[in-house]
Amino acid sequence: MVKHSKSSAPSQRMLRVGELVRHEVSALLSRGEIIDPLLETVTVTVPEVRMTPDLKLANVYVMPLGGENAEDVAAALNAHAKFIRGRVTPNLDLKYAPQFRFFVDKTFDEYGRIDAILKSERVQRDLAHGEDDSEQNT
Repeated sequence: MVKHSKSSAPSQRMLRVGELVRHEVSALLSRGEIIDPLLETVTVTVPEVRMTPDLKLANVYVMPLGGENAEDVAAALNAHAKFIRGRVTPNLDLKYAPQFRFFVDKTFDEYGRIDAILKSERVQRDLAHGEDDSEQNT
């Protein structure tokens, strides 16, 4: 009897396969095997791949260097998803070949937003106020 986890955290297997897929897709993109005018002019990074629990779907998050035309790059990669699947999956040694879906990676924007909040006047004032309180207690 198999226990099913109630948490939504990915399993070790999902993480391992996602990392393998990430490396293979990155290698394919760096070799420039996809013939597309847009993809030939940009360098694309693959920060993360999230696999579904059955390993049949790979959500690949991409970001072109500089972040320009990110939506167009993701659309171009989705148009070539079957080609990418055919080139990548033989190197993965999986029972089923996963389908690839490409999305723009938004984590860089989120990091920038959090950094801006931490550097804001209000947070700096609160941090300075907290340091004054700790000096009074010692």
